[in-house]
Amino acid sequence: MSISETYVAVQGWIGSDLRYREVSEGVPVVSFRLATTPRQFDRASGGWIDRPTNWFTVECWRALATNVKQSMERGHPVVVTGRFRTNEWRDEEGTPRSQLILEAFGVGHDLSRGTATFTKTPPRPQLQELPPLDRDLPSRLDTTPLDPATPDQNSESQAA
Repeated sequence: MSISETYVAVQGWIGSDLRYREVSEGVPVVSFRLATTPRQFDRASGGWIDRPTNWFTVECWRALATNVKQSMERGHPVVVTGRFRTNEWRDEEGTPRSQLILEAFGVGHDLSRGTATFTKTPPRPQLQELPPLDRDLPSRLDTTPLDPATPDQNSESQAA
């Protein structure tokens, strides 16, 4: 996580079909268009009016991509959390182009619009074995409870 990142949460509707693809080494990516239409109260008419719709391209990577592919579809109300990044390139005529991408950390159904049923994803297989336990840990890491009448040596050394 970086200090200068722009993190956002956007509430909206999936406005396109999900686009699934695999990139290098079979890493799954799902992208879709997200529409969000702000509403505001109009005093003159005494009612709510829609402001112009904002459209974002959302990208989901790895396990999130797989879960979004299995859970979401066009028209679903969602809340997307993530960060913005800009994709820049030159078109066929050499004109610089750019696209704002919302790189998702999380995508969920907007439960203010309906209900959903959650199914937990099974654990992924371990990619590598965990290192063996270190049997030579110092004795000061003993897990026996401290005697409340005896001051903690760490707190004394920190106070000094």
